[in-house]
Amino acid sequence: MSSHHAGIITISDRAASGEYEDHGGPALRADCEKRGWKVAAEAIVPDEKDRIQSAIRSFSSQGCGLILTTGGTGIAERDVTPEAIREIMRVELPGFGETMRMKSLDITPNAILSRSLAAVVDSSLVIALPGKPSGAVECLGFVAGAIDHAVKLARREPTSC
Repeated sequence: MSSHHAGIITISDRAASGEYEDHGGPALRADCEKRGWKVAAEAIVPDEKDRIQSAIRSFSSQGCGLILTTGGTGIAERDVTPEAIREIMRVELPGFGETMRMKSLDITPNAILSRSLAAVVDSSLVIALPGKPSGAVECLGFVAGAIDHAVKLARREPTSC
C-alpha cells in the first residue's frame, strides 16, 4: 500500500465550524502512518452530501487511491455519508461494511447501528468509517488486509470490448 496515497475526510458539522476539535482525522492519520501509508490530503467538511462528494472526487482526482472518511455513518438525521457515497459510487463492496459491523459487535452492541461501507468512486477505494476515533481505527484494522488489492483493482483503467 505504501505506493498509494491516502486521503482522510472528517465529516462533522461541529468540527467543520470550529466548534469541536477533530480527533478522528488525526487518529486515522497516525494509524495510516503506522501502516506505512502516505497521507496526501486531509479535509474537514460538514454533514452535507455535496461537500462530502466534492471532497471525495477532489482527492480521487489528486491521485488518492484510498480515501477514508470518518463520521456521518450513524442514524442521526444529519448522518448522510453513506448516501453521499452511494450517489457517486461505481460499485459498493459489501464485505467491508459487513466485516466492520460483525467484528465491532464484539466490542460494542451499538455496532449494529453503524452504516459504514466501502465503495469504488472514480479510481479510488472509499471507506466510510465511524466518527468515534477508536471505532474508526479499529474498523480500518478489520479490513486493512484487503485494502491493497482493492486499491489496485479500483485504479485499473476500464477495458473496452
